[in-house]
Amino acid sequence: MTNVIGVKFRKAGKVYYFDPLDYEITQGMHVIVETARGVEYGLVVMGPKLVPDEKVVAPLKPIIRPATTDDEETVNKNLEKEKEAFKICLEKIAKRGLEMKLIDCEYTFDRNKILFYFTADGRIDFRELVKDLAAVFRTRIELRQIGVRDETKLLGGLGVCGRPLCCSSYLGDFIPVSIKMAKEQNLSLNPTKISGVCGRLMCCLKYEEEAYEELNTHLPNVGDRVTTRDGMKGEVASTRVLKQLVKVIVELDNDEKEVREYKADDVFFKAHKHKEKFAPEDEELKELEQLEKKEERAQHFE
Repeated sequence: MTNVIGVKFRKAGKVYYFDPLDYEITQGMHVIVETARGVEYGLVVMGPKLVPDEKVVAPLKPIIRPATTDDEETVNKNLEKEKEAFKICLEKIAKRGLEMKLIDCEYTFDRNKILFYFTADGRIDFRELVKDLAAVFRTRIELRQIGVRDETKLLGGLGVCGRPLCCSSYLGDFIPVSIKMAKEQNLSLNPTKISGVCGRLMCCLKYEEEAYEELNTHLPNVGDRVTTRDGMKGEVASTRVLKQLVKVIVELDNDEKEVREYKADDVFFKAHKHKEKFAPEDEELKELEQLEKKEERAQHFE
């Protein structure tokens, strides 16, 4: 077991483990640590805790020291400098006529590097832009191209539910989401209804996926032939997953048919793997699914 603390550098960023050394560190404190990007100012979101060695990425870096009020002033000054740097970068992009959209700008705590985040439709040759910016700021410059999900995470906003976006509120990592999850939950396959403000499938489709998968194993598919507990036979017309109810078109003795609703336990059917209930024929839906797969393969912003 290894004693670690959990540190975040953004509100909805990943939690990274560091060695607290002999400092008395508590949750809610700020600390100064060294990362791959340089010296950073982070928030302790998890106090000292013993975790299994396999969960720690070696080598575990120690914190430099707890943050002071002077460090907080430095962070505030960096925020002001970031606003100025953002404006200057916009001017340089316009001057070079580059087809890119600047999203955010960020100084490292020690001001040894400035990171500019942007989106673009394809690859951008920004070598001359980097030279322009380095001549102005006299420090290391890094331009990082990000995806639309990362852009939304940085900018924030409100979802269709009326609440702040999950990705910018608390999700440290993007959850892989697929069209299958919408099908499993009997949701409309209209891309505009299952997509978030980023234009990709909503992250919340994943939240109840396991529950729906489990509940669907107890239900037949629409169109299946079933036998009911009262001895009737018929075809499944529809199902209500959460209430575990099945509507069956039963065949009566006089060759008539009638729709009756049964509890899932009162319907017997041949066991099978639960099939997908819809076939996405819509071209827009297929395109959305391809974009999702492409996003999953891409390296996301942390």
